[in-house]
Amino acid sequence: MDISRTVGALCGIAAPVAFVGAWLVGGLQTSGYDPIGQAISQLAREGAPTRTLMTTGLVAFGLLMPVWARVLAHELGSRTVGRTVTVAGLATLAVALLPLSREGVALQDSLHAVAAGVGYVAMALTPLVAAGALRRGGHGRAATASQGVGLVSVVALVGTVSLLGFSGGLQRLGLGVVDVWHVAAGVWVLRRTRSG
Repeated sequence: MDISRTVGALCGIAAPVAFVGAWLVGGLQTSGYDPIGQAISQLAREGAPTRTLMTTGLVAFGLLMPVWARVLAHELGSRTVGRTVTVAGLATLAVALLPLSREGVALQDSLHAVAAGVGYVAMALTPLVAAGALRRGGHGRAATASQGVGLVSVVALVGTVSLLGFSGGLQRLGLGVVDVWHVAAGVWVLRRTRSG
């Protein structure tokens, strides 16, 4: 068994589980929090009771994704996939380092929005870019599914800025489908590692 592939695949599974787990648990713990209307970043806002939990989830995602990126890029034969996954991780670290301010400080909140936006784009692009690599590798059904995930993510994440009142739900949909995609890809790599 190739240890580096195994570790990378486990990072690809653990990163989204940590991120999604943090916003699920944090949202359930916060009285009055509306996951359909409020963004995930509200859980990590300065002064929020769930800030430590959500920041931990963001940092775990940010640190583990670049490790996963290297293995996924190798498995798919696509440096571009590796780059988009790495950017998603690094942008998430920036989101953790630039939380929404307690009082709505314009510069800090603007920098947070830029980091989140870069992360959204990288997340949505990953399965779209991977679809081409999967198709070239003879995995037609996986390529079609990957393309579908990417398109759902793009539509949902664009909707977060244009559909008031549903931004939190659309954000969770747009990021969540890609998080599930990463877990599925991590499981796929683990199976290939064990059989090869």
